[in-house]
Amino acid sequence: MKLSLGIVALMAASASAFAPTAFMPANTLRAAAPASPSALNMALKEGEKPIVIGVAADSGCGKSTFMRRLTSIFGGEGVGPLGGGFDNGGWETNSLVSDLTTVLCLDDYHLNDRNGRKVTQRTALDPLENNFDLMYEQIAALKNGESIEKPIYNHVNGTLDTPETIVPTPIVIIEGLHPMYDERVRDLLDFSLYLDISDEVKLNWKIQRDMEERGHSLESILASIEARKPDFDAYIAPQKEFADLTIEVLPTQLDEEDKKTLRVRCIQKEGVSDFSPCYLFDEGSTIAWTPAPSKLSSSGPGLTMAYGTEDYYGKPAQVVEMDGTFDNIQELVYVESQLSNTSTKFYGELTQAMLKLADAPGSNNGTGLMQTLAAFAIRELYEKKAAAAKLAVIEA
Repeated sequence: MKLSLGIVALMAASASAFAPTAFMPANTLRAAAPASPSALNMALKEGEKPIVIGVAADSGCGKSTFMRRLTSIFGGEGVGPLGGGFDNGGWETNSLVSDLTTVLCLDDYHLNDRNGRKVTQRTALDPLENNFDLMYEQIAALKNGESIEKPIYNHVNGTLDTPETIVPTPIVIIEGLHPMYDERVRDLLDFSLYLDISDEVKLNWKIQRDMEERGHSLESILASIEARKPDFDAYIAPQKEFADLTIEVLPTQLDEEDKKTLRVRCIQKEGVSDFSPCYLFDEGSTIAWTPAPSKLSSSGPGLTMAYGTEDYYGKPAQVVEMDGTFDNIQELVYVESQLSNTSTKFYGELTQAMLKLADAPGSNNGTGLMQTLAAFAIRELYEKKAAAAKLAVIEA
């Protein structure tokens, strides 16, 4: 199968200058032009109730980059900070809105401000520092189609600011440290993801950012990681058990000395409502594949892919894996042709989506690919649930 000339032209037009780099998490997600709720058609259709997606990960593990890919695929008239940010004459906010999606940062449900945590001597990862009662109450209200007055945790100065009004949209995404920690909140989720960054990769990222770019010492970096690790292991990592899809980021297996190249696994649980796992070549098989270099060029240690089934926290799962980097995103259409159940609407849409965000971290390796596959799966899940809800209204 070949791409039509129109699709090829569209993908080529979307491409920009791209220099392969290791995936590094973005610090913030800000649109060029802010969108205000009044400027967007955010009203729910008759009988429509929002679907709620949970995305869990440690701080600095790529949630913002994933949100960028997700909101890009969903589209909408505008995506931007609800308050516009201080630079745009607005206020500090962690919420992002379009006419289809609302992204809420669960840091806003911190119980104490930064100074308060100094008094309690607890980290923000500790459940005692988070208001799960309010979180549950407000997410339940949004899922019921009701507006809320959500608190704001100001990351600039560490204060708890005046609450902001959140109007429900068809898709509500809650992202942060604890979307699956509280059973009541977890039960509200229609789909859940966990971004699982290995300790080795976290260390490499922090060394690159804090030591090479910010001048921090190696000792201070290691101390910072060790200080958070007990709470992370106790309260954040266990949420993997409840994730419908986990993106696991590991050091490459192609070269033991390589500290930048990544091996990324997309672990997809079977039996999840309205979700069909993506697979490579033949569903249920065990596949190890090295794409032809003439069709998918790769610098560095090379590139391999794999697929198979495994038991994940006692439940069957299908796993697609990419180890290594590729040089040209347009050539990714070769890999796309070997994948099934990608939840795309046409052949080439996966590659087109990658080209659209060619400047985003991870766009030359498995992080960008697996995040994009997850975003398409969520889009399909939303469309299935929206269609079912519409049918229910008609039958009623």
